Amino acid sequence: MNERTIGKRCVFAAALLVSLIIVLMTACGGDESSKGGGQAEHVSDNGFYLDTECTITVYGMSAEEGQKNIDGAFKLCEYYENLLSKTLEGSDVYKINHAGGEPVKVDDETKKVIELGLKMCEESGGKFDITIGRLTDLWDFKAENPKVPDEDDIEAAIETVDYRNVQIDGSNVSIKGGQSHIDLGGIAKGYISYKLAEQLAGSGVEHAIINLGGNVVTIGEKPGGENWNIGIQDPNGEGQEILGATKAKEQAVITSGVYERKFEKQGKIYHHILDPKTGYPVDNDIEGVTIKASSEKAGKCDAYSTICLLMGAKDGKEFIEDKEGFEAVFFERGGKITKSSGMDFEEMEE
Repeated sequence: MNERTIGKRCVFAAALLVSLIIVLMTACGGDESSKGGGQAEHVSDNGFYLDTECTITVYGMSAEEGQKNIDGAFKLCEYYENLLSKTLEGSDVYKINHAGGEPVKVDDETKKVIELGLKMCEESGGKFDITIGRLTDLWDFKAENPKVPDEDDIEAAIETVDYRNVQIDGSNVSIKGGQSHIDLGGIAKGYISYKLAEQLAGSGVEHAIINLGGNVVTIGEKPGGENWNIGIQDPNGEGQEILGATKAKEQAVITSGVYERKFEKQGKIYHHILDPKTGYPVDNDIEGVTIKASSEKAGKCDAYSTICLLMGAKDGKEFIEDKEGFEAVFFERGGKITKSSGMDFEEMEE
């Protein structure tokens, strides 16, 4: 299991984790700064799960109650990680990948995420493929000295990528032929972010922000009744430059970009979003895509952000325009910003 690192943080542009999405606030008080009646201004905590840094901030509760709810949400993160991680021995996905094609009985939540992933594979015509696991294993972007995999190894891994190999029979999941490996990294965090919101809201939380490494889901609105103002950073920037912002209430705002994990070899940048057809990082006119929809659609938002990035700006915009309830903003190379027809993204003034 990934080591958990915990520390208090303000949800504020200058103090958030490195991510394409931040929450723009007008002020940032102490994490447990008390107000009258024992209410804290907000309670914020972060942990490392799902191979990313996760930040949860709760407003309008006492420090004790807010922290209790956040701790419960992190336990839920751990639960999902123990099901969906492809590297954690004993997880459902690990068992499926190492079963040699034999059926594996899985948790109902694992089945739901895999089924949603397969649906996204179908919708994208295979541009998004959850059986990309053997290919992603070749690219170690966290290594001290990362390298480009051998071409022969990439070609061999591509041969195993085919979502149609995943077979579901009741509670059992198997891989036809036993060669493909499932990797839910392109959909799991979005799905989980909504499940965290669902649990928090069910426990009485009325105002909160959940950020799982750029997968943001909001609960309610800001205390006082205004919508949350979600700022989106420059996907190619090294600092905290904000390109613009969008309003959100009970919504998911999820971004994929070429910024997060990357390395340079012989003057060429290699990033972590791989094209399952070529085996290499996607290389087109997009550096980042943000998808916005109602919070219960966060899993689809996660997948759609990757799908649109793989498609490129023109095809990606056409794809999302055809999806009712979803909007997008595309950050293209050279600084051009393109929005879907209903996206309320507002660019920052220079």
